[in-house]
Amino acid sequence: SPAIIDLVASHAMRLGVFDMVQKHEPKAAPNTGLHYAVYIASITPLGAASGLAATSVRLELTGRIYRNFISEPEDEIDPDLARTLDLLMVAYSGDFELSGLARNIDLLGMHGQPLGARAGYLRVDNKVFRVMDIVIPVIVSDAWDQVG
Repeated sequence: SPAIIDLVASHAMRLGVFDMVQKHEPKAAPNTGLHYAVYIASITPLGAASGLAATSVRLELTGRIYRNFISEPEDEIDPDLARTLDLLMVAYSGDFELSGLARNIDLLGMHGQPLGARAGYLRVDNKVFRVMDIVIPVIVSDAWDQVG
């Protein structure tokens, strides 16, 4: 749901640690500082969680933290990403407010991959970024009406 992406992005911006938050995977290299992008990775129906009139779904979002790999001090790149990741994970694993649009974050992976993150590198516009990709699994009750 676009509204859920809006809520996740606005929450990240309110943390006050990102220079930019986007609701899509950037096509161009971010500038210096910390950047965050949130976008849809997959959406699947949940048979056991759906009723007779509506289908519940697992909306998997990717949250990606970006920091230019060529930045100083070098020893602060990963700790900076880790501090920022910690802020997000505490929120996502706690009582994350989605304005009643979702049932919950699938923290322990009852319906697929659990909340988690993986570090890596990404090249965009011939610049290398240290990234942290976060799997944000959102369970949405009664997302689609069943017509029959």
